[in-house]
Amino acid sequence: MTEEEAQAWLAKQGWWDSEGGDRLRRFVELVLDEADRQNLISGSSRPHIWARHIADSAQLVRLAPPPRADADWIDLGTGAGFPGIVIACLRDSPMKLVEARPLRVAFLQRCVDELGLRHAEVIGGKVENSRFREPAAVISARAYAPLDRLLMTARHLSDEKTVWLLPKGRQGEKELEIIRRDWQAVFHVEQSITDPESAIVTINQLVRRPSSFSYAPHGGRSNSSRVRKPS
Repeated sequence: MTEEEAQAWLAKQGWWDSEGGDRLRRFVELVLDEADRQNLISGSSRPHIWARHIADSAQLVRLAPPPRADADWIDLGTGAGFPGIVIACLRDSPMKLVEARPLRVAFLQRCVDELGLRHAEVIGGKVENSRFREPAAVISARAYAPLDRLLMTARHLSDEKTVWLLPKGRQGEKELEIIRRDWQAVFHVEQSITDPESAIVTINQLVRRPSSFSYAPHGGRSNSSRVRKPS
């Protein structure tokens, strides 16, 4: 996906000429400015920020359940703001951004303040130490950790109704096979719109398997991992 194609896709979703689009353009300015001081994104991806980071993050909105005023979307290891700040620019439901690195935390708070994201809250600390009153409606994580470690460190933030939206690269299918040993759920793999070699792993109804069945390859609920190409 080129920069022009990414912006055209955002326009097709109705976001480009909207308050959300205005927020995204300002957010891009903030990222590129801060990237001169800390390593937010790679130098090679700076000319491709709309495709590599903005559209790549925004596509998660299409896969999420309808927003609820009383349910959090929790983004793990938000880092430079992907996907959490992008989602918060486009969706006005509660968003929690969990990040452990102090410089990234300060940058995320600056973004929340300057973009007027009153529904977003920056949580400074490790995911495994984070505690919230209610399970998340949605949990996302981009380049945070392999799936097995991600689920182990974040499962206390979820319940069986939580929808997990987890962008993955070439290793996504292998990671999915590993977690099936210890977890049962409805798994789905959606091809990324920005990169044919990347995908989004969607997990619903996640439950830890009993220890006696830890290494069973299948069982329980349907475990579909067929890749569906985007329309």
